[in-house]
Amino acid sequence: MESAIRCAFPAFIPSLRSSSSSHFLPLIRPLFPAKNHSLFSFKSRNLAITPVNSTRSTWKPPAAMAGTESSTEKGKRNVLVFDNEEDLSVSLAKYTADLSEKFLKERSAFTVVLSGGSLIKSLRKLVEPPYIDTVEWAKWHIFWVDERVVPKDHEDSNYKLAYDGFLSKVPILPGHVYAINDYLSAEGAADDYEACLRHLVKAGIIELSKATGFPKFDLMLLGMGPDGHVASLFPGHPLVNENQKWVTFIKDSPKPPPERITFTFPVINSSAAIAMVVNGAGKAEAVRTALGDQQSSVSLPVQMVSPEGELTWFTDKEATSKLQEQASL
Repeated sequence: MESAIRCAFPAFIPSLRSSSSSHFLPLIRPLFPAKNHSLFSFKSRNLAITPVNSTRSTWKPPAAMAGTESSTEKGKRNVLVFDNEEDLSVSLAKYTADLSEKFLKERSAFTVVLSGGSLIKSLRKLVEPPYIDTVEWAKWHIFWVDERVVPKDHEDSNYKLAYDGFLSKVPILPGHVYAINDYLSAEGAADDYEACLRHLVKAGIIELSKATGFPKFDLMLLGMGPDGHVASLFPGHPLVNENQKWVTFIKDSPKPPPERITFTFPVINSSAAIAMVVNGAGKAEAVRTALGDQQSSVSLPVQMVSPEGELTWFTDKEATSKLQEQASL
């Protein structure tokens, strides 16, 4: 019972409650079909770009589409390029809802890991019909791949970003949302969050990877920074090599705020599915380094993302503009 309380102690901050929503989500303080989009296939060597015309009525989940897959060390990689962010969001919603349905046919929980940044905006189609009415929200369990160690009502909080843009608009059970304990130090918050994950593994909510022994989340929804960082794992930082802990902390983040917690790569790469959501011209150079054919002396954290299951990139033409330039040479 003690560990159960640790993972579901609510702390209410009224300013973050939506008065217009019938579903009020308390802050959880754990103590511890695209329309007219272009689809391209990229290969890590001998870059190939193959446009596939698609409409809303004929769109299929990425895994079912011919010509979109390339192999990685562990699983499959699909790279989807859309005309714009609107079409990307439509397809991301269908992809996520389809995975929810798939996993909930197999077990009673769907474990979803969120990141911050522009990802939350790209989830907006999930809060609209048909998904708001058809997704089994009560069986979703929400986690964060990284979080800034700030109060939950702070503008830098990934929790606040997710609450304002997504969580306050869907009927996910309050006790299924696992935020960090921001009353602790960065190190304490990381240890506490890992303790919560371990409790949920014992409770059967989170599965363990048989291959790695690390927690295996059903879906991670990740973004990438312009420098190629994912979660709070930054280029050249020693934390990218952490291979023992589930959750670790950083006090010298090159991007403010400096104190954060983050999942490690062994946890990220134990996922059943990862959606890498990257859009905008500001990400083009990092996308070229990560997915391009040419050898580069630069090694980016995003290149270390290689899940047990399937990795699907959701990108737009602006983010892949330099890839397309490279392919035309």
